[in-house]
Amino acid sequence: MREQIEYLLVKLFLGIAKIAPKSFVYAFFKMLALLLYHIDSKRRALTITNLTHAFGDRSPDEIKTLSKEVYIELSKTVAEILLMFAGRFNIDEAVVNKEETLKQIEELTQNSPNGIIAMTAHFSNWELLAHFLAKHGLKMLVIGREGNNKLIEDSITTPLRRKYGNDTAFKSKAMLSMVKRLKQGGNVGILIDQKSGHQGSVKVDFFGEPAETTLSVAMLKEKLDPLVVPFFAVRVGEGKYRILIETPVEYEGDETGDERLEKMTQQYNSVMESVIRDYPAQWFWVHNRWRR
Repeated sequence: MREQIEYLLVKLFLGIAKIAPKSFVYAFFKMLALLLYHIDSKRRALTITNLTHAFGDRSPDEIKTLSKEVYIELSKTVAEILLMFAGRFNIDEAVVNKEETLKQIEELTQNSPNGIIAMTAHFSNWELLAHFLAKHGLKMLVIGREGNNKLIEDSITTPLRRKYGNDTAFKSKAMLSMVKRLKQGGNVGILIDQKSGHQGSVKVDFFGEPAETTLSVAMLKEKLDPLVVPFFAVRVGEGKYRILIETPVEYEGDETGDERLEKMTQQYNSVMESVIRDYPAQWFWVHNRWRR
C-alpha cells in the first residue's frame, strides 16, 4: 500500500511538472523543501552538523544560512529532474559551455582505449550530467542504489536514466558489471561520495574526517587502467550549468597492495572535496556521510 501511495505521489508531481508554468514548479518545490527543512528536525540537525564540521571557520549564523541554501539547491534539482522527465527542460540549452564540453568529450573518447570511469558526486543536478554526457557520445553503465520503491524504480527512475543510451546496474552487481563494460572498452559512471559498506571500502579523509569510501574505482584502475575522469555539473544560474571536466586522475605514488588502493581512493576524495568546497550549497549534505 505504501509503495503505491508513494508511486501515485510521484506521478502527481510529474503531472504538475507537465502542465504548470516552470516558475510555479520551481517555486512549489522550493516551498516544499523549506517546509521539510523546518519540520524534519533530525535531517536539518544532521545537515547543520555536517556543515559545521566541514566549515569550522564559519559562524553558526553562516552555517544556518548555508544549510537552507542546500535545501533550496536540492529543490531546484528535483524540479528540473521532473521537468526533464516531462520533456520540458532542454539540457543542451542549459549547458552554458556546451561547445567546449563537446570538444573535451570527443578528445577523451578518442584517447581512452581502456574505457573511462566518469567519477562524480551527488552534486547539483547529477542526473542532467549523466544525460548530457550520454547524449553527446559518452554513454555509460551508471551505477546506483536500487530504489526502495520498485514501482517508482521500474516505471520512472530507470527509464529516465536510460533515455539517452546509458545502462544501469545496481550496487549489488556493480563490480562484475563494471569490469565487463570496461573490458569491452566501454564507460562507467559512478558516484563515490556516499557512505560505503565495510566490505570493499576504506576510511579516508573527507572534509577533515574519516569517511568510508568505496575502493571500486581504485581497484578498477589498477586492474584495467581506464581513465578516471572527474565530472561535475555546476549550477551557475536558474536552469543553467557549467560542465566541469577535470584532468584524468593518475596516482604517482610507488605503494603497492592495499596501501596503494587507499592512497588512490584518498586522491579521488580530495578531488571531490575541492569542487564541493567551491560550491558548498550544491552538495548533498543531508546524507549521513560520516556515520555520526
